[in-house]
This record gives sequence, C-alpha cells and structure tokens, in this order.
Amino acid sequence: MITELASLEKVIGVKQSRKAIREGRARQVFLACDADPAITGPVASSCTEAGIPLWEGYTMAQLGQACRIAVGASVVAVI
Repeated sequence: MITELASLEKVIGVKQSRKAIREGRARQVFLACDADPAITGPVASSCTEAGIPLWEGYTMAQLGQACRIAVGASVVAVI
C-alpha cells in the first residue's frame, strides 16, 4: 500500500491531515511508528472516532520517501 502513496491524492503533515479527517475527506491515514506519540496520538483518536482505517507500520523516512518529499512525514492522509 505504501508504494501507491506517490500516485494517490493526499495531504502530508499533522495539521493538514487533521483538517482532512475533521472535514470527512480522509479515506485512510498513515502514522509513522517512530514519530512522537504526543503528535500522532490525537490523530489516531480522530481516526478511530471517524472510522477511518489507520496504518502504523512505517517510519517517518519511509512515509516521506513514499510521498516523494525530501524529509520524513509523521502523518499522511489519503483523500
């Protein structure tokens, strides 16, 4: 699934992802397993409440690379 991130419509980052979840636009969310739980915890809670599938087995570097950005990504939401 992570290999398909580059071609999917998505938002990258905590603020944009939370906004997409709140607005009901997020179809699934990827959380980096090595990101600070204080950052990813509220996003995970929002996903659970909204019934959005959550993937947590990837590192920040893997998510950043899959999204074709030069830095790591703690949260990516597919919209």
